[in-house]
Amino acid sequence: MSRIFIALLLILSSAAVHAEQLPVEAFGLLPQSEQVKLSPDGDKLSFIIHNQGNTYIGVKDFKADATKYVVSTDNQEFKIGWYRWANNELLLVSADYPVKQRGIKYTETRLLKVHADGSGKLKTVMKPKKRELNPQFQNGIIDLLPDEPDYILMGLALKVANRPDVYKINLNSERKRKLLQRSRSDIHSWLTDQQHRVRLGYGRDETKIFYRLYDLATDEWRNIWEYEIFDAPDITPLGFGLNPSELYIRAIHNDRYAIFKVDVTDKKLTKTLVYADEHYDIEGSLIYSRKTKDVIGVYHGEANNAKVYFDPAYERFQKSLNKAIPDAYNNIVSVSDDENMYVLYTSNPQTPGAYYLGDRKAKTLEFIIDEYPFLLQKNLSDKRKVSYQARDGLSIEAYVTPPYEGVESKKAALVIPHGGPMVRNYGGFDWFSQFFASRGYTVIEPNFRGSSGYGFEFEMASIQKWGGAMQDDLADAAKWLTKNYPVDKNKVCILGASYGGYAAMMAAVKQQDVFRCAASFAGVSDLEYIVRKAKRFTNYKVVKKQIGDDSDMLEQKSPVNFAKEINIPLLLIHGDKDRVVDVYHSREMFEELEDLGKVVEYIELENGNHYLEIEKNRLKTLNAFDKFLTQHLN
Repeated sequence: MSRIFIALLLILSSAAVHAEQLPVEAFGLLPQSEQVKLSPDGDKLSFIIHNQGNTYIGVKDFKADATKYVVSTDNQEFKIGWYRWANNELLLVSADYPVKQRGIKYTETRLLKVHADGSGKLKTVMKPKKRELNPQFQNGIIDLLPDEPDYILMGLALKVANRPDVYKINLNSERKRKLLQRSRSDIHSWLTDQQHRVRLGYGRDETKIFYRLYDLATDEWRNIWEYEIFDAPDITPLGFGLNPSELYIRAIHNDRYAIFKVDVTDKKLTKTLVYADEHYDIEGSLIYSRKTKDVIGVYHGEANNAKVYFDPAYERFQKSLNKAIPDAYNNIVSVSDDENMYVLYTSNPQTPGAYYLGDRKAKTLEFIIDEYPFLLQKNLSDKRKVSYQARDGLSIEAYVTPPYEGVESKKAALVIPHGGPMVRNYGGFDWFSQFFASRGYTVIEPNFRGSSGYGFEFEMASIQKWGGAMQDDLADAAKWLTKNYPVDKNKVCILGASYGGYAAMMAAVKQQDVFRCAASFAGVSDLEYIVRKAKRFTNYKVVKKQIGDDSDMLEQKSPVNFAKEINIPLLLIHGDKDRVVDVYHSREMFEELEDLGKVVEYIELENGNHYLEIEKNRLKTLNAFDKFLTQHLN
């Protein structure tokens, strides 16, 4: 087993560093490996590796005892989003291509195919014909059709923009395909049942969400649910059980999202509760058995090992893994069709992820590779879940990462708000917070109001409320931290990305009595610009409803309009190819501050995107944060 990645280790040897020194590179290098997967028959193991700014997909053939790298990219022409095994010989790769047309930056996706043995070239799965549209998104796999290994189902808007038809694609040709389901009004995506029939369509009409079901008894489509986005809790179909009448959904239960079953032959669509957590939303997808094709569990970030099994046999197997590797999150990330071979991903807050190959018949579990080989467990800090009261009495959860043992504490702290804002932080290993802890800072990451995971009402507190109470939650986190940890209240900085960058800039406007400095990566500075730019896209009315369209309110909530009030140091970093938050936001903020003679630094990352996926840009960003914090918190 130690030979599986020997070629990989040779490639990476030039980038090796002394882990005990914990240089920036130990955190800033992209993970050595990710997305480790088994072929359906379990005879091959595929993986993504990153090395010196490039990304590769490799395949280890166990029988041939050979490893080949079948895809490579410099991450400039395209980036690999994900990949899947189509069958035992072919890989499907979702590629993201940067595009700029008429001054608009966006990303196009394409589905590529490559042979696992390295023969042949990387090719497009499907090419539009003459007179067909060339849609922005062309990676939508609906069903891998495991019983027909040379075919897949895809959703492609080739005839009407943003209305995908369902096609059966021949993987041996770029042109051969069969139309299975024509697009229906405003349907954006499709779902098949376990018998591989197209059964459900998700649609959006401006701000109205609706679902249509194909009724097997009547051979007709009918509406089953609809609601106004942000006005009512979501109802989200997750997938069908082995019984084609059994649909699993996520819906609200005592103000928390839970998992239900619905018999779709029941006209009342009565919901039967399957699993709920009284404290947290269930946000994950279903877990299916590769053998029985039925639902056996659900992913849940707050559960042990981030999953809940409904099937006792799988629960027993999970317990045996936990016994073999205690005190860790142990997640099976890939299994063979016969469920004998499996890939286990294991980590905890102090241990970066590692992959193991398991064999259930042989009862063996063998190490494959570490995700971050340059970070040793003895150097890392624990991440602790805490809660604090906001000024209005609302309880807010957060995660605190203290300075490393053996590292001199600066008695300084960082408040790091997440992006979104309708997402959340979780426990577990996090290279970003660990980097700052390695420098002697105490880090707090609040799940402020407006975050997902804590119920519908809590999440809706972000709607048209940027810069308000959710901003106050961040200042309250800083005050709580200075009272409960050895932190000097005059040495607290706020640092964030995307929405977190917005919050950092807004803190520089409103909360200078709490924060000594602020740093923003890819942050939003102008809400009016966000709404105005959205007019070019199909989600314009959703954006207006989420952020607001009152010009006076948007002006008051935009940091760029209050540069004159900022009197603490501000660091701005932004990628020039960011297709989520345009680089305009940081450029304008910098110009306003520079014209006023404020203490501001701006770094623009060449070819940088919204996610720090370019290794040299990740390193440059961490170095800039390190220098900025050393200058202003020491």
